[in-house]
Formats: sequence, C-alpha cells, structure tokens
Amino acid sequence: MNRQTELSKIRNRQEDWDFVVIGGGATGLGCAVDAATRGFSVLLLEKDDFAKCTSSRSTKLVHGGVRYLQKGDVRLVLEALRERGRMKANAPHLVKDQAFVISNYRHWDNFLYFCGLTFYDMLSFGFGYGRSLFIGKKKVARYLPTSIKKGLKGGIVYHDGQFDDSRMAINLAQTCVENGGCVINHITATKILHNEDGRVCGVVATDNETGEVFTINAKAVINAAGIFVDDVMKMDQPGMKPMVRPSQGVHLVLDMKFLQSDYALMVPKTSDGRVLFAVPWHNRVVVGTTDVLRDTPESEPRALDEEIDFILSTAGLYMNPAPTRADIMSVYAGQRPLAAPQKEGKSTKEISRSHKIIVSDNKLVTITGGKWTSYRLMAEDTIDKAISMGLVEKRKCVTRSFHIHGYRKNPDLTNHLYVYGSEEAEILKIQQEKPEYAEKISERYDYTLAEVVWAVREEMALTLDDVLSRRVRLLYIDSREAMNVAPRVARLMAQLLGRDEAWITQQVEDFTNIASNYIID
Repeated sequence: MNRQTELSKIRNRQEDWDFVVIGGGATGLGCAVDAATRGFSVLLLEKDDFAKCTSSRSTKLVHGGVRYLQKGDVRLVLEALRERGRMKANAPHLVKDQAFVISNYRHWDNFLYFCGLTFYDMLSFGFGYGRSLFIGKKKVARYLPTSIKKGLKGGIVYHDGQFDDSRMAINLAQTCVENGGCVINHITATKILHNEDGRVCGVVATDNETGEVFTINAKAVINAAGIFVDDVMKMDQPGMKPMVRPSQGVHLVLDMKFLQSDYALMVPKTSDGRVLFAVPWHNRVVVGTTDVLRDTPESEPRALDEEIDFILSTAGLYMNPAPTRADIMSVYAGQRPLAAPQKEGKSTKEISRSHKIIVSDNKLVTITGGKWTSYRLMAEDTIDKAISMGLVEKRKCVTRSFHIHGYRKNPDLTNHLYVYGSEEAEILKIQQEKPEYAEKISERYDYTLAEVVWAVREEMALTLDDVLSRRVRLLYIDSREAMNVAPRVARLMAQLLGRDEAWITQQVEDFTNIASNYIID
C-alpha cells in the first residue's frame, strides 16, 4: 500500500468514481471495503491518519454489548453478537476470544448475571465464543488473583472478543486497495461539489503534504467522518443543524500486576450506572471507560481529572492493590459520534448508540453512530442505501465471509508480531536483509526498527504519530517511553522518506505535544 501510487490513481482517472468516502475510521474503511469487494470504484479520503481519532481509542473489545442487554435492547445485542462472530472469522489474526469474570458480592447477583449471560449466549446463535459459567469464590480468586476477596460470593465467566483496533483499520485499508479500491491518508476533503440540479456529484480535496488540489467527481459521496460528520454535512448544506454530539470515553493503561491474569474483569454496574472493564492487552491492562458529553469534537481530546478519578476509584473497589495516578502508564481519550437527541438533554443515556444513515436533500449519504463490532454491518447498510437511492447499480454484498488482509488462523499470541498476520514473514525478512533493523525501538519492548520500515514502506505512515500511536502501539502502552524513543524513530523515518533535520525536529516536537495528553503528571 503506497501513498504515491494511490495519489496517481486520482490523477490518472478519467471517469467518475462510483463512491467517494470521507473518513478513514472504522466506518469509512468498512464502507470502502464493502464497495470495493462488490466491484465498485471507490476512493477513501482521510484528513489525518487511518483510525486517528475514535477508532484507535476503543476498549479493544469486539462485543455484543452486555450493557445494552441490561437495558432490554435485544435487537442491538443480537445484531452485534452476529457481527462479533463474523469479525473473528474474517480476521482471526487480530480478533481473539477473551474470557471475562464478573466478581459478585451478593448471592442474588450470581443468579441475576448467570441468567442474563446465558441469554446473551443464546442470542449469539452459533456465533458464540464460549459458554457462560457460574464459578465459586475460590475460582474467582484463582482466575483474578488481584480481586477483592472480602465478601466475595462467587462470579460468572462469560466470553466476548478482544482485538487491536488501529491494526484492524490498517488491514481494512489494505483490503480495500487489493480489491481495486483507493485509500489515501493526510488528504482533506475541503468542498462538496454539486451538479446543475444541486445534487452531490463529488468533492474537492487537498493533499496535506504538498498542497496539491484535486477535483474528484463521483456518483455517490459517503460522509463517514465520525465525530466530524457535521462539518461535512455543512459543506453540503450550510446552516445544517448538528446531527451528532461527541461523548468522551477515557481509558487508563496499567501494568499487568493489577490483573495478573489472562481473564478480564467486568464490573456490570458502577456508581453512575455504567459498566467498567479491565482488559489484558499487549501485556498491559486497559481500564475504562467513561461517558461524558462534550460540546465540540476534538482530534486529540484530553482526559478530564474527574474521569481519571472515577476510573481509579471504581477499579479500587475490585482490585488489590488499588491503582493510583502514579501507576498510570498511559491514558487515552476518544470521542464517540452519538446521534443527537431530538429533545434537549445533557445525559448520554438520551443519545442513541445504534447507527443511523442520514440522506440530505442533495443526496449526501451520512453514516454515524455504532461501534467497531458493527462496522461491517454499518458499511453494508450504507452501500445498500446508495443502491436503493439509484446512485449506483445493484450489486450484492460479500463481506459477511470475506477474509481481511493479513488473515491467518491460530496466530502465536506470545509473539508480538502476531498482529501482522500473514505478513509476519515480511517483517522478519526486513530484519534479515539489514540486521540493524532487528534492533528494538526501545530496550523495554519488543517493537523493532523493521516495523517502522514496514509502516513507512507498506502502511502509509507519514508521521511519528502514525508510527508510534497506530502502527506500533507504544504511545498507548507506555507514553513516556514513546516520547523517549521519538528522536530515534524520527531519524529512521527521515532516512526512509528523504526528509531533513528540520523535519525531524518538527516531528519530535509535534509528537511530544500529542504524547503529553497521554501522560498523567
């Protein structure tokens, strides 16, 4: 996947594209893959990097939504459980089974959650990851050694999926390209084009790297800009009433000593009525999340002190030792694009979690809401909507059982290169061809310089942030160490990209500013 090759596809194209997709997060990439695999010509434009915002800042779960089952939204749970199964079948190198333990301190809770989770299993209809089981308090203590033992009455084990979100995004981009599509990062759609009848017929886009401007004609334009969908809708119809409201979710990343287990902890009801997860991920523990309405969308939101304190205080009720601010290795905040309520209100409980497709009077198709687990279904619904509108010809969706780029069954999860799937051998080949590339980025972690080379050569990484945040996940597992290695990684990238010392200095400065949001002082 080469950026210059992708740009040349725009320059050399004479006819209209079938689809232009604005937004390179989970939903936009899903739409691009769906369209490309149906045989449509499709171009995806991402103003920053693939999965730069919300789609790289998830809880790292592929799940049916136990919380939604509590609220009685069976349709939404059923939909997500089916997609959960498909996601694992299509990308087994990235999606794996994750067993969870709910520690209960009342006998009634054992009965209540066992019944609920057994129903959860039944809803999966053959797409399940494993059966839910009641376990006694001794097993709870064995499965979760750091759990609070006092007053423990037993627990429930249930299963969902776990994955690496931004690695999935990169693989979706590669899947689109290898099926005839075109994807480009760091290019901004600046204008929506309309024909003489006022209907949307394309976009104007500017390459952020060079300033080159492209006029791109298309039969259909899909707005999948996540928390920024309103900005795109206003390009189509100035003065448009906002359709989404960003809700911020924060996660803390801790050392494994706070879990000491391959099992994840799930707290089904916190003090504010939400759920909390502590999930093992890349030999760290991801703990979250929060749900706080924000006034404006941000590419790099910062965790609020009250969010951090809420997660720490809740985790401390179930973990021994209780984590403190000094134990946080990284903190990341993401903003979900939630469909705005029809009536005035401040609570995120009033805002829909399900996805919505909005068609403007000018035929701009906007997709918003949803979550990673349902990205494929959201894409299928969106492309089907464009077909039903007569924007493109009818073609059948094939993604329900379509292998994602990198597909590999039964990966070795003890090898950190497992996230590359079938391309693991290519990373090793780079190390063999130039032994210095086998050196680690940091002595504390297994990431190698070969992965930086691969990210630049094959995965369109243009900035330090692209590499250290989303190609390798060092910023997310140890933000201070990511800052420490930034100069070395920038120097290698400069060699690969043909950049000068000024570029290195600027990249380190830019990345340091970003990474400061991930560090708790």
